[in-house]
Amino acid sequence: MTSSDAVESLAALAQEHRLAAYRLLVQAGEPGLSAGAIAERLDLPASSLSFHLMHLVRAGLIEQQRQGRSQIYRANYVAMTGLIDFLTENCCGGASCTPTVACATVAREDAA
Repeated sequence: MTSSDAVESLAALAQEHRLAAYRLLVQAGEPGLSAGAIAERLDLPASSLSFHLMHLVRAGLIEQQRQGRSQIYRANYVAMTGLIDFLTENCCGGASCTPTVACATVAREDAA
């Protein structure tokens, strides 16, 4: 993933409704969801949802497929993994990152 790809992906996610739709599709898994189901779950008008989904499609974060009269949307897990890998490349100063470190950080924050 290039820096410009990462910027485009992050820009697409930097809006409340698009982020909510993306997270919903990640949770839905491979079967994906129809546009109607997404609109219903997020309580968004179809016209607004269509606008937001197109941003995510253009960024490559989701894919769409026509099934009969419906558009089915799915998360593009390869793109998601690429973005995560790009963001975490050389994290922790090159040291091995372990869940223990993350858990210890959360525990300290909870204790505060």
